[in-house]
Amino acid sequence: MVRKLFLICGILSSLLYVAMNVFVPMRWEGYSSASRVVSELSAVGAPTRSVWVPLGIAWAVLMTAFGWDVWASAGGNHPLRVVGALLIAYGAFNIIPWPPMHQREVLAAGGGTLSDTLHIVWSFVTGFFMMAAIGFGAAAYGRRFRLYSISTIVLLLVFAGALTGMNAPRMQANLPTPSIGVWERIGIAAFLLWVVVLAVALLGRRGTAPQAWVVP
Repeated sequence: MVRKLFLICGILSSLLYVAMNVFVPMRWEGYSSASRVVSELSAVGAPTRSVWVPLGIAWAVLMTAFGWDVWASAGGNHPLRVVGALLIAYGAFNIIPWPPMHQREVLAAGGGTLSDTLHIVWSFVTGFFMMAAIGFGAAAYGRRFRLYSISTIVLLLVFAGALTGMNAPRMQANLPTPSIGVWERIGIAAFLLWVVVLAVALLGRRGTAPQAWVVP
């Protein structure tokens, strides 16, 4: 029962992150989820930072608990065991709040500091954990889950990677970025959904995927 609850933590972590992106921006008048990235909600001086940070820690704890159970449920499935280890590392890395970025106006005025540089480093590190976990997940189960995992990686690379990255210089220059938040959140949503699918698969059959996913 305890391990089942830990698996449910994976689903809860995704639901919490979605809720954070729906309700936290409401505390910032003028914030647009379409034209601003998620990191701006925890930026230095942002009116939402005091709410986002503790919720982010709670999300990271849920993710770490989920990763532990994926690892414990793997049995002889070595790729799945690696997925669990990567999710533990991903969650634990995010329990400590990220070095915050500064708001756009400050960056455009040349007020960026080491914290902004480290924020970018943190982004790459978490991105690595996400991509690696999905990649090993593709090798853990059958053909359908493998194709689904590959599709998730493509979505992350295109939306959270390429399209968001192309707009990053405009954000730092405080220029209009009408769709940067949309692109980034599509990529994030792809990962959150992958976590839910993996959790449901493990809940369906302890240590193995439901038969529908185990296609040679």
